[in-house]
Amino acid sequence: MPITIPTIDVMSILPQVIVAVAALLVLILDAFVPRERIYVLAVVTLAGLGLSTLAALYLWGATGTAYGGMLATDNLTLYFSLVLLAGAALTVLLSWDYLQREGIDRGEFYALVLLAVAGMMLLASSGDLLMVFLSLETLSLALYILVGFARERLASQEAALKYFLLGAFASAFLLYGIALVYGATGTTRLADLAALATGNQLLGNPLLLGGIVLITVGFGFKLALVPFQMWTPDVYQGAPTSVTAFMSVATKAAAFAALLRVVSYALPSMSASWVPILSILAVLTMTVGNLTAIVQRNIKRMLAYSSIAHAGYILIAVIAGSLQGQSSVLFYLTAYTFMNVGAFAVVEALERREDGLEIGDYAGLAARSPLLAAAMALFMFSLAGFPPTAGFFAKFYVFNAAVQAGYTWLAVVGVLNSLVGVVYYVGIIVTMYMHEPGKSPLTLNLTPSLVLVLVVATVATLLFGLAPSPVIDLAQQSLAMLR
Repeated sequence: MPITIPTIDVMSILPQVIVAVAALLVLILDAFVPRERIYVLAVVTLAGLGLSTLAALYLWGATGTAYGGMLATDNLTLYFSLVLLAGAALTVLLSWDYLQREGIDRGEFYALVLLAVAGMMLLASSGDLLMVFLSLETLSLALYILVGFARERLASQEAALKYFLLGAFASAFLLYGIALVYGATGTTRLADLAALATGNQLLGNPLLLGGIVLITVGFGFKLALVPFQMWTPDVYQGAPTSVTAFMSVATKAAAFAALLRVVSYALPSMSASWVPILSILAVLTMTVGNLTAIVQRNIKRMLAYSSIAHAGYILIAVIAGSLQGQSSVLFYLTAYTFMNVGAFAVVEALERREDGLEIGDYAGLAARSPLLAAAMALFMFSLAGFPPTAGFFAKFYVFNAAVQAGYTWLAVVGVLNSLVGVVYYVGIIVTMYMHEPGKSPLTLNLTPSLVLVLVVATVATLLFGLAPSPVIDLAQQSLAMLR
């Protein structure tokens, strides 16, 4: 059997290469930069993310595959790369002063963030199930360490251990599912799977159906879909706040990018098999996430269950399968990146305990810091889906896509769940504006980098709500290869 050696095409994955090289550079510089000048590594990290962004913009419009079909070079990859790079840059800015304040300002933090982003970008460009697995493991290993980065804190260590154990368990399901798919088809390349599925050669194959179920379990863990969400609240609460913000948006974006490629590109003709599974997961995820969030008193745990619920909303658009549904996935993840990072930026600005604040601690915030309270109110309104914020149009596009695709019942369930979500989002706003402050006033930790994150997140949340069409048009252009 002849062996084909893939051509080394660095240009096609230039954004990912730049991020990986920047990670190595940060590790080298960390050995020479004095601790009091650790900010130099943050600057290098931002520079690497910026160069990667320029590379992604330069490659916009490219099509094709690289490395024997393992990686896809297209606008969909580049769109998700830009979202991931934006989320990573906001995370670095959030971490700039936070790490020093918490006593965990070590240079390897920035290298781990860059390595996680590199894994996420590779996951978004994966054209082979084996590449999906390798990318997931790359980003997961970095995140395991980041979650436990505050190693002096028991909560952070516990969160990292839970995340690692359950993550390893989920990876085993994913790998076994890939093995079953290979056993049924003789390939793990998404393009080959799409060709086989188009010819109806795979329909009803029990081995393949078993593989799809197990792969869904692996994705379900990364996306925190019910019933694979058990790790989320403990990990979100125990991890450093900037890491929690990063995980809540970047991991979700990368995993949904890979899920889109698998179900919408490789297996669209087998929708009768995977749509019922994803529909059940979407309903459970929305309902459990929202109902559990209502009873939370810790702000980070509440945002964790909120993140679970939003994964359910996005899954509705994946199920719709149309161009409108797929583009609404991209728009939703873009909007969610800014509004959720913004919410965690407010949490970080007020945080005084290692596990975050109780919601009651926000009482009277509007009187003490009107602008900060207004920013938090905006992010809560957006997450709840109130106009004219980005969150409103994100949900509107998702539910409209479901109705147009014939899944009206899913859209109805989504709308009802959104109404439930209003309870805990608006509850925070009421606490800030209607309740008297407690006996122990909060200390504001507003720094220039944190203020910059809040400004960027606020502007994006409003801009994408007032003018969503350009983002939607860009998302639809990015989806050409899936049609």
